Amino acid sequence: MKKYILRCTLVLAPIFMLSFCKTKSDKPETMTPSDSVAQSASVTESPFGTLPDGTAVSLYTFKNTQGTEMKVTNYGGIIVSLKTADKAGVFEDVVLGYDSLAGYIKAPSFFGALVGRYGNRIAKGQFTLDGKKYTLAKNNGENHLHGGLKGFDKVVWAATPSSSAEGASLKLTYLSKDMEEGYPGNLQVEVNYTLTNENELKIDYSATTDKKTVINLTNHSYFNLSGNTKRDILDHVLTISASKFLPVDKGLIPTGELKNVAGTPFDFTSPTVVGDRIDSDDSQIKIGGGYDHCWVFDKPASALELGATLYDSTSGRFMEMYTTEPGTQFYSGNFLNGTVTGKFNTEYNKRYALCLETQHFPDSPNRPDFPSVVLSPGEVYKTQTTYKFSTK
Repeated sequence: MKKYILRCTLVLAPIFMLSFCKTKSDKPETMTPSDSVAQSASVTESPFGTLPDGTAVSLYTFKNTQGTEMKVTNYGGIIVSLKTADKAGVFEDVVLGYDSLAGYIKAPSFFGALVGRYGNRIAKGQFTLDGKKYTLAKNNGENHLHGGLKGFDKVVWAATPSSSAEGASLKLTYLSKDMEEGYPGNLQVEVNYTLTNENELKIDYSATTDKKTVINLTNHSYFNLSGNTKRDILDHVLTISASKFLPVDKGLIPTGELKNVAGTPFDFTSPTVVGDRIDSDDSQIKIGGGYDHCWVFDKPASALELGATLYDSTSGRFMEMYTTEPGTQFYSGNFLNGTVTGKFNTEYNKRYALCLETQHFPDSPNRPDFPSVVLSPGEVYKTQTTYKFSTK
């Protein structure tokens, strides 16, 4: 099986002088274009609290020339908020999260987080590489999920903000040491968030290792394009450029089959309302409690192409997702149950948001027939995902 790992040379953006500010929000914010349009893109840094061990955490606020605003913390590389315009030009937050650092520490739900070393599940918390078995934490039933007990979503990343003609950027770096969470190799990771002046959120991932290892990085943002109106996502219209998906067992581990979506509730090859078939009498729907599966894109390996679109007709917000990855995990928020209170004192009820996590396939370290997730010394892991926002 051909590896989807590219050799490349990393180019670092120049760093500009930044201003500092402190912000606080305790109710839903809306902004009109006159409130928010800037002459140039910018990033500002402010305090975001401290961890129990005393480590200070920062919040970075991005603004582009179109009025779009994003906030990211270097704790877990979390996208805390993303304010985009609706068809009337009103800017509202379209991602789930918490008002404070304390929320992310007390009730981690992977809201907006960078996930690694391995996004999604690895069966029975183990894999074999070059004849050696590696044992990982079983933190999702009998399986390993999203990097373990302390994955990349729970560490403080080194952060370097910058701005350019393209937009505002934040470079995050982290050294995951050999055998951290059971994974081999000292893995040097770099993730760049860029909010472009074309209303694109670009996420560029790269990594190198000194020992053969496995890697599968993703972002776990929960999207609700309705903004502040507190509606679920069942009336959102979704397309996924994939004619196949991966059926799973009761532990949500792929069975190994690549199944055609045609004639099933998993067919999103044309625009489809999310809620139309989400409770259908289908064995895979019942296992997931809705959608919680990986779709296999119909595109060449490693090509940056359109993978999915999402549309909310009430607000008019439209999101396009482009990626170099071979698949995406579409999760329809089935396990949100109102017990989590997020930003603006909002209860996050069932299916209040959805995830489109671009990635290699779940359990690939145990599936040699799946695209390889092995990274060797001398190679550079490199992927890109872009979420582009507009209205119609």
